[in-house]
Amino acid sequence: MMANREPAVDRAFLKELTRVVGPDRVLTKLESRYAYGLDATYHQAAPDVVVRVRKADEVSRVLRLCHREGVPVTPRGAGTSFSGGPIPLAGGVSLALQGMNRVLEFSPGDSLAVVEPGVVTGDLQRLVEAEGWYYPPDPQSADFCTIGGNIAENASGPHGVKYGSTRDYLLGLEVVLPDGEVITVGGRTIKNVTGFDLTRLFCSSEGMLGVVTKATVKLIPRPESKVVLLAFFKDWAQGGRAVADIFAAGILPTTLEIMDDVSIRTVEEYGHFGLRLDAGAMLLIEVDGFIETMDRQGRAVSAICEKAGAMEVRVAHDPARQAELWKARKVLSPATSRLAPTRVSEDVTVPRSRLPELVVRLKEVGKEVGLPIIVFGHAGDGNLHPGILTDERDPDKWARAERAVELCFKHTIELGGTLSGEHGVGFMKSPFLPLEYGERAIRLMKDLKGAVDPKGILNPGKMFPDPRNPLRAGGPAAGAAVGQPGPAGGERHGP
Repeated sequence: MMANREPAVDRAFLKELTRVVGPDRVLTKLESRYAYGLDATYHQAAPDVVVRVRKADEVSRVLRLCHREGVPVTPRGAGTSFSGGPIPLAGGVSLALQGMNRVLEFSPGDSLAVVEPGVVTGDLQRLVEAEGWYYPPDPQSADFCTIGGNIAENASGPHGVKYGSTRDYLLGLEVVLPDGEVITVGGRTIKNVTGFDLTRLFCSSEGMLGVVTKATVKLIPRPESKVVLLAFFKDWAQGGRAVADIFAAGILPTTLEIMDDVSIRTVEEYGHFGLRLDAGAMLLIEVDGFIETMDRQGRAVSAICEKAGAMEVRVAHDPARQAELWKARKVLSPATSRLAPTRVSEDVTVPRSRLPELVVRLKEVGKEVGLPIIVFGHAGDGNLHPGILTDERDPDKWARAERAVELCFKHTIELGGTLSGEHGVGFMKSPFLPLEYGERAIRLMKDLKGAVDPKGILNPGKMFPDPRNPLRAGGPAAGAAVGQPGPAGGERHGP
């Protein structure tokens, strides 16, 4: 359990921060600091002070001050992280970037937009789509997560199978380094191979190398139309066969989601969507493109699913009907949260061809530890979100959940996969990093961190294995929220 301390920074330091941003944007009261010590993991650790910045110059001056005094700084966007990224484990300053929320430029001629880190992803998407353009990265939290956080975690979502992740749409960045120096990397051009690819280095670095204050993102023309299909199968083997056959036929779906039998049953009981309760697996498939091709693509995907053994395929061309089909997937999280006091939701990815085998192994893990595991996710890019049903208030069940997570990661790596497809490492998965990377690779990452941030002030305690990690320090109870157990029916992201 992480305790909330009284502020450890002195008055002189606070006075200097106030000179930079003004007294109304330096927060020291416990209730304010507490709110900035949370994210989607239910872990908590209050910073010593919150600084709400609005300009790149303010970010630079705050970091310069913290670098001089050796005060830790944890950058923060909307706090939607599933890996503990914005939680200030070492106290210090929580650098709140949501106030930097301007779209500085929208240039259809150059197919790009220039934005500040606090711009909400969904707001950017709606802005450019109204003009016939498209920003594809689509994390499920798009209506409230921010571009800066997306860059820190290289966020993606259901559209990743066709359109990729945040890094695929980054042209250039303005970044403030830990000592306060401001640099620019990349640029405005589609092609740019000058020097090291520092733009991608900062992307997915989880706020440990610098603070992004401006991003130039690539836009593409908005697809004219789409078709959505819902296909029910007897089991995962048939569903997996359909997934492979769709790609083998040369069709690249926008989205290809999958749900297991428990997910289907739970969602149907929750929302009464008319799902088939005799199905062992369900695929939600979306394809987009020119209007003239939609009917053909819809028929082709439907035929592939039927050939693979689909019990039923539902096809929707009308936007209202498409929204109805999507509802079953969108309510999955709240629906399955009712199954147990705590649902530990993980994020692993394997090559698409290994998906059926991973599902079998995950179900076997559930039997081995004596806890149910539901499985759903983005089958199109091999990214699954196994949900372990447990109760964090019960030490025995929580210990078994921890064991299930470890086995889940072990099987994922054995199948040629990765520990995280879209949620990042933070401190939630840092103890498991050696499963995926050897000692030399981890040392290289640490060397890069040390070269850019020799004092280690920027987002300390994240990504690398650390004996001070609260998840490893106190056994099962270390996974509980500060000052209280996790909420009944709550969703957790990693024990």
